[in-house]
Amino acid sequence: METKQLNDSISDSKQAQSVQAGFTPDALVRDIVLQFPKAADYFKAKRIDFCCGGAKPLAEAAAERGLDQEIIISDLNKLFEEYPVPEEEIAWNTAPSDELIDHIINKHHRYLREELPLISQNVTKVYRVHGGDSPHLVELHSLFNTLKEELLTHTAKEEEDEFPKLLTYDANPSEEGLSSLRESLSELESEHDGAGDILRKMRSITDDFTPPAHACTTYRLTYARLEELESMTFEHVHLENNILFPRYQ
Repeated sequence: METKQLNDSISDSKQAQSVQAGFTPDALVRDIVLQFPKAADYFKAKRIDFCCGGAKPLAEAAAERGLDQEIIISDLNKLFEEYPVPEEEIAWNTAPSDELIDHIINKHHRYLREELPLISQNVTKVYRVHGGDSPHLVELHSLFNTLKEELLTHTAKEEEDEFPKLLTYDANPSEEGLSSLRESLSELESEHDGAGDILRKMRSITDDFTPPAHACTTYRLTYARLEELESMTFEHVHLENNILFPRYQ
């Protein structure tokens, strides 16, 4: 997409935001985040899934969490008024697929390759030192290692096979190519769901990544890094499930 077209698209998106009266119970969670990226932080705080489970109305997502939808809508509309949306935050909605893919690889895949081994060291150390009197750390160690292997395998597959297929299709679109892509993307989304399930279990058994009062520095650092991993994974999956993949569905 030419620079002028991208800027025009961003401008149109911002104009649409200014016209809209406010968020509604029928708005899909993922669409709210696409329109207003800061909503992602709010949804994280409320434990509302905007990536894997984002294709549902806000009212339904609120009900699942036992939350008052009117309060959520009021909070979102207030945030929307208080925080302008920087152009760079909505640019990925309309950026060419090759640029978005480069961003995903250079930011999110790189993060996983660099951070997962380091987090693994922390998780293992805490498990070995405190696992005897904190049985949940045994499960946490197992869940994390499963997640680590799945994420590294998943990202390698995307870089080696699936992302090149997307770009090949962009260059030479065909019905046969699109059908093959849809099967591949469905599998990737299923893997995202699996990672999301593991992260939810990890959050549950750690009491929302809250270290006990007696926790040492390594223990506290481990929980902080796991929570960061969750946040980065949500952002990563959001870019793929809600922006990149729908272009081919």
